[in-house]
Amino acid sequence: MLQLPGAQAPRGRRVIGRKLFATALLTAVTAVSVIPAATAAPQAPVAGAPARSDAGAPAFQQVAHFYAAYIDAVTAKGGGKLTAALRSFYLTPQLRTQLATWERRNHADGVLRAQNTPLAFRVTSGDSGAGHTWSTVRLTWSKGKHPRYSYLTVRSDLRTYKISAIGD
Repeated sequence: MLQLPGAQAPRGRRVIGRKLFATALLTAVTAVSVIPAATAAPQAPVAGAPARSDAGAPAFQQVAHFYAAYIDAVTAKGGGKLTAALRSFYLTPQLRTQLATWERRNHADGVLRAQNTPLAFRVTSGDSGAGHTWSTVRLTWSKGKHPRYSYLTVRSDLRTYKISAIGD
């Protein structure tokens, strides 16, 4: 399990840190999008991974970074541009299309599978194989003696580290 730095910190300080991270990411995404594709360095292909390995570690970390920044952006006043930029950077185009369809049908956020925002999250890495790795995202919806959780299965592409599927 990945425990993000400051995960136990008071909500205010953690939100500020994540907002700074998200702002830096948005700046980096904007700067990278200006570079023509022809000048970008080619990525080395990922060698065939065994059925179980740590090959999904960078993709798993991307999932954790995405959910940390996304939840903060959703809760921020006027965070719509940032959530769109985060989706564009972290999610495949096919997934963005699927999420738009899901959101129209369900009138909820497709990334969180909810109409509101969770209080916390935790990402657990899963198996890797066939060019993908799976993570489980646990969203915490209430505190107290009996907190309420929901779980999402997130698939990432090992070649690009982009999130390619989100399911219940």
